[in-house]
Amino acid sequence: MDNEFSIAIDKKCVAEMPTVNFAGAITVIERAEEVAEAVSYLRGHDVVGFDTETKPNFRKGMTNRVSLIQVSTADRSFLFRINKMGFTPELREFMECDGLIKVGLSLKDDFHMLHQVGEFEPRGFVELQEMVKGYHITDASLQKIYAILFGERISKGQRLTNWEASTLTGPQMVYASTDAWACLHIYRYLTSGAFDPASSPYIVREEEKAEANETADASTETEKVEEKG
Repeated sequence: MDNEFSIAIDKKCVAEMPTVNFAGAITVIERAEEVAEAVSYLRGHDVVGFDTETKPNFRKGMTNRVSLIQVSTADRSFLFRINKMGFTPELREFMECDGLIKVGLSLKDDFHMLHQVGEFEPRGFVELQEMVKGYHITDASLQKIYAILFGERISKGQRLTNWEASTLTGPQMVYASTDAWACLHIYRYLTSGAFDPASSPYIVREEEKAEANETADASTETEKVEEKG
């Protein structure tokens, strides 16, 4: 395969795509006694999608603890509200089990935040940002990776909402579930062999990238000269 290309997509192109949402069943877990049954169900699968949500803090230098862990199969999503019930032993067992593949994105950040609420040794995780590099994809965001592969857009409209609200809204539940499900969907698609990087409409040749960088540098120098003049 020709290695002299990468795959990347423009933000404007993504914005024009139709949105995609998780269409399966969503179960919200708010009580510790409900976790074991949910985890048992998830461990009956070979691979699941994984993500977390944290209530935004708009004060500089301040962060909140993780509010939600979302885990999804192809047709069912579980939203674990750890801000209400804590990081239970069953969730720790889930994070540490290596007999189940858990697919996520920016997992290092998720683990760092989760270690503020409980100790665990993550096992069985697959980092999509590393995985897609093997398919020439250089974009690192879930939204862009999904757009490249499926021509659909994951809406980020609920990202900065209150994840510690007494009750999650419908849009919040769908958003959280979609992110976890999308990680699984991407993994399944890539491992199936259905994606041919050389046929992607979003290929950027290395020579084109170099020319674009040169044009950008020239424009910057022109602006500097004009400013001095």
